[in-house]
Amino acid sequence: MHAIFETGGKQYRAAEGDILYIEKLPVAAGDEVKFDKVLAIIDGDKYQFGTPLLNGATVSASVVKTGKAKKIHIFKFKAKKNYKKRQGHRQPYTQVQIQTITAGAAV
Repeated sequence: MHAIFETGGKQYRAAEGDILYIEKLPVAAGDEVKFDKVLAIIDGDKYQFGTPLLNGATVSASVVKTGKAKKIHIFKFKAKKNYKKRQGHRQPYTQVQIQTITAGAAV
């Protein structure tokens, strides 16, 4: 069984037991989180699609850890003007493991 759900402005496809890196959530490691913005559930040959969400469908997951991704380097410059700007960014994330997917009815 797979589910497509939304969190942090992004959509993810997951099955039970999958480990996902999602946008940072204000939770600690070991906590349980529930995602109720489920867009679709795929169970073998059966498909359930919401318009836009499935009513009563949830995806529950446990938080494995939170952290920061690898640093990306940004370098801007203007030719012949001696203007240089260097910057780095590390995107925070939350690593979750999907525990259960419960189906609901289409809205």
